[in-house]
Amino acid sequence: MKFQGTDKYIATEDLQTAVNAAVTLERPLLIKGEPGTGKTVLAEEVAEALGLRLITWHIKSTTKAQQGLYEYDAITRLRDSQLGDERVKDIKNYIIKGKLWEAFEQGERIVLLIDEIDKADIEFPNDLLQELDRMEFYVYETDETIRAKQRPLVIITSNNEKELPDAFLRRCFFHYINFPDAETMQKIIAVHFPDIKERLVRNALASFYEVREVPGLKKKPSTSELLDWLKLLLNEDIDPEALREKDPNKIIPPLHGALIKNEQDVHLFERLAFLARRERN
Repeated sequence: MKFQGTDKYIATEDLQTAVNAAVTLERPLLIKGEPGTGKTVLAEEVAEALGLRLITWHIKSTTKAQQGLYEYDAITRLRDSQLGDERVKDIKNYIIKGKLWEAFEQGERIVLLIDEIDKADIEFPNDLLQELDRMEFYVYETDETIRAKQRPLVIITSNNEKELPDAFLRRCFFHYINFPDAETMQKIIAVHFPDIKERLVRNALASFYEVREVPGLKKKPSTSELLDWLKLLLNEDIDPEALREKDPNKIIPPLHGALIKNEQDVHLFERLAFLARRERN
């Protein structure tokens, strides 16, 4: 099985190498990069390209590692026992399988996405070390060991909100998705907008990268936000030349709400426009 990208996902040669290395080594693939660089979508496209089913575990700040294995619903069992329910005789009726259990019991290889692992508590990665390494875990309530029938391809994403433990990093194959350069971005745009005019793409990209390079910007616009912006530009039939406007009063690109997502950055552009006008006068 070799991943080479798909018709819908432009994967650089380095990224293809990383995916295929993780497959060969049978180690989790840890993907980092700016938000909006396609980390989550990568798992979906890898699954599609390799013809594998995808199981996704979205991590939140309250997520515990145990939830990925299983949870024992003791409260429901107690209530059922008080009601005389026959189900209480079998404790398995109160075991709730997690995403890792679901992945381990598959009879064929699958892709398991652990999405945004850095959102959870700092101990979360350490709590999964053994399970991801040995591909098994023990269920105390039923005295059984759950082992993976087929080792899944594990893809883990992180937005770098927290540092991950060294012990966890040692067990992963790591790849950082660099923000796409203009050439790669043109290929990405062509996938989503095959009939878009070259002049609009050229001017939009120039304006987009200029926005990203503004000093002091709190949130740089991402690939997904560029695609949203282009969709709006096409829908509103914006003149490509308007994107290269040199008028100090129009320093913020048209429909900038798709690119600039907080008031601090809007105020930054307003200050830049004010300074540009003052220098001009």
